[in-house]
Amino acid sequence: MNSVHTRRTLLQLAGASSLAAAASFAARAEGGPVAAPAAGPGFASRTPIRVGAAALKVRDVERVTNYYRDVIGLSVLARGAASVTLGTGEGALLTLEPRPDAALEPPTAAGLFHIAFLMPSRHDLARWLIHVARNRTPLTGFADHSVSEAVYLNDPEGNGIEVYADRPAEGWRWENGRVVMGTHRLDVDGILALTDTRATDYAKAPDGLRIGHIHLRVGDVDAGDRFYRDLLGLASTSRRDTASFLSSGGYHHHLALNTWNSAGAGPRDEGSTGLAWFSLMAEKPELMAAQADRLTAAGVATTPLSGGFESLDPWGTRVRLLQG
Repeated sequence: MNSVHTRRTLLQLAGASSLAAAASFAARAEGGPVAAPAAGPGFASRTPIRVGAAALKVRDVERVTNYYRDVIGLSVLARGAASVTLGTGEGALLTLEPRPDAALEPPTAAGLFHIAFLMPSRHDLARWLIHVARNRTPLTGFADHSVSEAVYLNDPEGNGIEVYADRPAEGWRWENGRVVMGTHRLDVDGILALTDTRATDYAKAPDGLRIGHIHLRVGDVDAGDRFYRDLLGLASTSRRDTASFLSSGGYHHHLALNTWNSAGAGPRDEGSTGLAWFSLMAEKPELMAAQADRLTAAGVATTPLSGGFESLDPWGTRVRLLQG
């Protein structure tokens, strides 16, 4: 399978006739305008607050476990009646909680838009692309976001996934305190040129794989900002009428919120599938203490956990604030 055939296969898997069409599909995943790319190693896990792990409620735990193992390359780290934990040699990234009788969470409800797995390098993204092409894994789009290069897909129960690689942060462009992110055609050929397209060597996820960001559906962007920015201490890096991007330490975004399909959504149904929780890791204890103080002052309940505490956002999504 040479690079031309690989690109054709990837386009077919994304249901697109061209790279421009694949980028337009990805625009629906990030909502960005088409913009000129900037050049520039990601530092998502070296910030004062970062994303740690996430958990999904799923109906068919074996099928979904196999998907994240075979497609993303995560290893099964622990398995029990209540959950399956997957990750890399460096630790857990994803927990699956079996809910065989749960209804599928509708895309108009508040909840998960996608979990974004950050590859350690562009070369690792290339290796993974060959892996999904050779295994005919369906994709939903791919695009260049100026700060990063991304591929989109869904797991068997419709949970959104992004797999991406950051450009070096020194090349990101900032204007008036906002990072410039766009959605345009991905240089698939340039990525594939970094690896052997005739065979796949992606047997498992690289140890440096992280969850770089979490993208949520919310009922109201302003309410989301008040919780995640004002109470949890993330900073705004980009803002639109229907979407907000937030981060710590100057990363392009650790968290995104949108109302594209979920405007006006009320509390989530605990009996449905979808995101069970995700964790934000605070580098210093005083950061977590400040989060707790702000939540308490705002009348938002917190529940103690080992290593931190848990709270609920305005739609009932569980956020774990942990030291690490």
